[in-house]
Amino acid sequence: MNDIIKNIEAEQLKAQIDEFSVGDTVRVHGKIKEGNRERIQVFEGIVIKRQGSSNRETFTVRKLSNGVGVEKTWPLHSPNVEKIETVRKGKVRRAKLFYLRDRVGKAAKVKELVK
Repeated sequence: MNDIIKNIEAEQLKAQIDEFSVGDTVRVHGKIKEGNRERIQVFEGIVIKRQGSSNRETFTVRKLSNGVGVEKTWPLHSPNVEKIETVRKGKVRRAKLFYLRDRVGKAAKVKELVK
């Protein structure tokens, strides 16, 4: 039974995933369906968490929109996620950045990783 589930999940995985991690600023191109039309909408923000594995893996992106924090969670292997562009790499020391929710202004920034 377990092998059957693994085979089904392996078919649903995307062939190529864009490399990004927690703390990175990303641009997520998501498909939006309005009636019978379909369009691409871009959501740009900081990745505050990544969780799960295989085809159940999700990631959450946070941005400020008109002074209000907006968080959106996407399944990584969803067909509704067209592509994920990494705008800049962040230098962080933890896996979940929930502390950014309480920060305002410059304190809510993540330092850029310079190599």
